[in-house]
Amino acid sequence: MPSTQASADDYEDHVESTALPGHVPASERSNAFAELMSPKKPKAPKPTAKGTDTTTKQTVFLGRDGLAAYTTDPASFPPSRVVYYNDKFVVINDLFPKSAVHLLILPRDPKKNIIRPQEAFDDIVFLRECQGEEKKVRSIVASELRRRYGKLSASDRPYHDALNSDDPPDELPIGRNWEEEIISGIHANPSMNHLHIHVLSKDMTGEYMKKRNHYQSFNTEFLIGMDQYPLGEDDGRRHYGHFPEDMKCWRCGMNFGNKMTRLREHLVEEAEAWKRE
Repeated sequence: MPSTQASADDYEDHVESTALPGHVPASERSNAFAELMSPKKPKAPKPTAKGTDTTTKQTVFLGRDGLAAYTTDPASFPPSRVVYYNDKFVVINDLFPKSAVHLLILPRDPKKNIIRPQEAFDDIVFLRECQGEEKKVRSIVASELRRRYGKLSASDRPYHDALNSDDPPDELPIGRNWEEEIISGIHANPSMNHLHIHVLSKDMTGEYMKKRNHYQSFNTEFLIGMDQYPLGEDDGRRHYGHFPEDMKCWRCGMNFGNKMTRLREHLVEEAEAWKRE
């Protein structure tokens, strides 16, 4: 069977406009998350009489430039969207999560964040900064996985038993290494114009894991790990061409061919077993 061309349009079909909710009253910001989830296109501003001053303005970043809204004014978004930000990075909950926990790291440097990652990470200083931030975010995702699933996990039980005992030890057992349950990296052909690093749990059971190309984009070499940069000049991932035809379960290796519905059902079953490991 022929391979499938791995274009940005193929693997990610959730490209919408993002509007800054900044410069509006705090009471109106409370529903920003719901507004972001709306598929409606932003309305054009109504014409005003000559000389009329408009007191409320809204900046809209269209289509593939949507992530610029977060790097430009992260304080405008609610905590349900922006996890944290600093001078160099913004970390957000992915608007279209493909796993139970799915965060994005957005570098804010405008000279770097509009360059393809293959070239941007040839700059070793910038690469090291992004790798350092990724480690921080992996720790956040690992903590969230432990919070959600730690009590279900057999290998994490010693940690929770000690933590909740009447006489907890001075040093808690290590328990399950939840950072090993995380994947991260950047797509070889990103769908959005601004550089973004995915950090997500392995389960692949997010609400928006719907299409074959969604799955393949996170479970093939199309997702390039941060530890694999900088890429060699002759590395094929500098110009990634095709997805493999077959979809294989990330956990058990079962081959589902191109049957996404069957794979999704299987992923839910595997995720329940994975949580209990």
